[in-house]
Amino acid sequence: MIQNPESQWFGEQPVTPEEKTSKVHGVFEGVARNYDIMNDLMSGGVHRLWKDSFVRRIRPRPGLKYLDVAGGTGDIAFRIRRKAGDGAHITLCDLTYNMLEVGRDRAINKGWLNGFDWVTGNAESLPFPDNSFDVYTISFGLRNVTHIDNALMEARRVLKPGGRFFCLEFSHVRMPLLAKAYDAYSYNVIPKIGEIVAKDRESYQYLVESIRKFPSQRALVKRMEAAGFEWAEYSNLTGGIACIHSGVRL
Repeated sequence: MIQNPESQWFGEQPVTPEEKTSKVHGVFEGVARNYDIMNDLMSGGVHRLWKDSFVRRIRPRPGLKYLDVAGGTGDIAFRIRRKAGDGAHITLCDLTYNMLEVGRDRAINKGWLNGFDWVTGNAESLPFPDNSFDVYTISFGLRNVTHIDNALMEARRVLKPGGRFFCLEFSHVRMPLLAKAYDAYSYNVIPKIGEIVAKDRESYQYLVESIRKFPSQRALVKRMEAAGFEWAEYSNLTGGIACIHSGVRL
């Protein structure tokens, strides 16, 4: 079995690992300014409910250090801030500067000038020391990582002993009728929305295809365990369209 098989695919297009990282960077450089409105349009706003559920699972509280990888425009970080208050310190790390720039602007518009660090970096080689954070989150970002196993090991490395890992990601639908309808919507509607609203059909075609290349719920649990996480588990949202994975670094 090929380790990190996702490294050889950009959606349905075969690529080298280096090409994939470059192409993913290009996608999010291009979509940054339309990213949030596209999420609302593509999901009918349901992504907001998924993110609310995700942050409730984290149970944010003050006094902890949070790392939000692929944190981009700040949706998860801002939810953590609202729950934990001013006592939380949140670092957002994203491969793409343009995404972080949008997030910084949003934070300023909310009047949040302190309590956030904005860092450009790759999930596979995080620019942070060992044992730095209490909570690691990644939301709709892991499927874009070239080598998922490397990112999981990096997540464990930067977490303190007892630190918690949380991943929210599109996953594999478990209900046949829903899966059929979801596939029809994904392949026929989402790229068209991208073409009309963001003037970028290709990036949203990649989005649809990348979801199908992502590991199944159980497969990702096994890869988390192989990376050293204990108590790895998952919880489906909307029949498996999205899924929360969690684990603990002991």
